[in-house]
Amino acid sequence: MCCEYLPISTVAVGLKTGQHSVLITDNDLLMPRPRKSLISLSETPYYHCVSRCVRRAFLCGKDKLTGQSYEHRRQWVEDRLLFLGSIFSINICAYAVMSNHTHVVLHVDKDTAVHWSTEQVLHRWHRLHKGTVLTHRYLNAEQRSALTMIEIKTVESAAEVYRNRLYDISWFMRLLNESISRRANKEDKCTGRFWEGRFKSQALMDETALAACMVYVDLNPMRAGIAKTPERSPHTSIKKRLRAIKNNKQPRQLSSLIIYQRKTTRAVLPFHLHDYIQLVKQSGLQLNGVKQRPGSGSLSILQKSQCNLIDWQWLVKNIEAEFTTQISLQAAYKKIERRQRVG
Repeated sequence: MCCEYLPISTVAVGLKTGQHSVLITDNDLLMPRPRKSLISLSETPYYHCVSRCVRRAFLCGKDKLTGQSYEHRRQWVEDRLLFLGSIFSINICAYAVMSNHTHVVLHVDKDTAVHWSTEQVLHRWHRLHKGTVLTHRYLNAEQRSALTMIEIKTVESAAEVYRNRLYDISWFMRLLNESISRRANKEDKCTGRFWEGRFKSQALMDETALAACMVYVDLNPMRAGIAKTPERSPHTSIKKRLRAIKNNKQPRQLSSLIIYQRKTTRAVLPFHLHDYIQLVKQSGLQLNGVKQRPGSGSLSILQKSQCNLIDWQWLVKNIEAEFTTQISLQAAYKKIERRQRVG
């Protein structure tokens, strides 16, 4: 089971449940939390997930110790990620494949999965797994007519299990990482783990947190010093978006952004395309130490959330360093105020 650890408390905490008192100690706080308690679609459908290699070696890039290049594995990860996005009812908002870890911002589209027919669920699942004799017979019109009611109910029950998995982030990340791990181990002629046992997940609780996390992910190659501009950032969603824009299009594999005066029936992120691209480029300039000039253009996404440029820079910079399982603008303000008081 995928899980994460709660922060360690230095004191015991007393809670009342009904007529009884419960004492929570440090040992209790060390117990891992199940992934299902960290991902709540009733709170937010947006999540930032990070997977890291088990060793510090550059297993997806170039190993500086041996000089051997594993750069081609980045394409493996990117291809597999986009393939899964075409099957799952999970939209890919942003991604970056780095040398020893991957970032992906996901949007869980449960409503779409709920309305899939049994046939649609089975067709999607069979692209990932072989399925069973009954599920294949069910999809054959002639053979389905020969199935008994019990066999049909069995297939429909199995399809409901598959449906739930097809909008489950844990299953998405599992099928992403396991595939890459097997392929890498086969190439290296070895066994053992390629990725850490758990992926880290952060719930994005509001639009500002979503925008900040997407920008953080898109600018990862620049932050790591392997690219100077978003256009030159390899294996990232921003490079794919900018390439598509040249043809006046949006990448089919990614969640679409709103385009002024144009309607779309696809899943849409709550930002306009032009505004988001401008935000990424401005944040990239700030990352390179270029200060924004007065009158150089307003950042509409920040204006909407009433987040000033200084707080925005802090939020984007500290997505992973300051936040554990949830990210929100309100939480960021509290952390900034606390730092100002201490300082």
